[in-house]
Amino acid sequence: MKDALPVCPGSRAPLWSAAIPPARRAGAYERTQVPDIFDEVDEDLRADRAQKLLQRYAGVLIAGAILVIAAAGAWQGWKYYETREALRLGGIYLAAMREADAVPPGPNAAAGFTQVAREADAGYRSLARMRQAALAAQAGQTAQALALWDQVASDSAADRLLRDTASLHWALAQIDIAGPGDGLVEARLKTLVAPTNPLRALADEGLGLLALRQGKLDAARATFKQLAQDVTAPQGVRGRANGLLTQLGG
Repeated sequence: MKDALPVCPGSRAPLWSAAIPPARRAGAYERTQVPDIFDEVDEDLRADRAQKLLQRYAGVLIAGAILVIAAAGAWQGWKYYETREALRLGGIYLAAMREADAVPPGPNAAAGFTQVAREADAGYRSLARMRQAALAAQAGQTAQALALWDQVASDSAADRLLRDTASLHWALAQIDIAGPGDGLVEARLKTLVAPTNPLRALADEGLGLLALRQGKLDAARATFKQLAQDVTAPQGVRGRANGLLTQLGG
């Protein structure tokens, strides 16, 4: 049988417990219990404070949530409207194109392009005006075609290539029309002859034709010779330049 732990006389507590003063044992107990009480009180205060804040600002929070939901709904509604309008105007544009490509052009082509140009965004608007101008030029309505090309060329929201194409058409349509506007035509063409412009060769051809019409044969010959030797120019432009050089005596 193992030896029992010695106990204090008249007590059931082990002898080693008598070495710990009662005050120290009580203090240890208090140190473990007091922080727990403080934590509980602090949690109660925080809960009470949060409840009061929630009661005070509940209306604001609910209104903010409703506003967020309403804004999201409005955005989705606007996107749906934009998509529906784009599909509607796209259908009108395609129908007008089919009529415009018919021989002879259908009677509703111009009206369809006019509606798209009036209601659509920059992309469809510019394309519709370009097709309107082509129809007007085909019908001999040069003034109307020039006005439409000029609208596209001056539309800052339109694609840059479309604007340059409109300027080129505007200028080429007036090359055969002698008058005081020659300076404007030349200036418009010269804005398109930058080396990086994909319309550069066509603009140079226009400058050569304008010089030829004005009787500036040397300038015209130099322009056409340069185009004929330009391997980056379209084959059609090079062929026409060679033909004109032959007529001008090379």
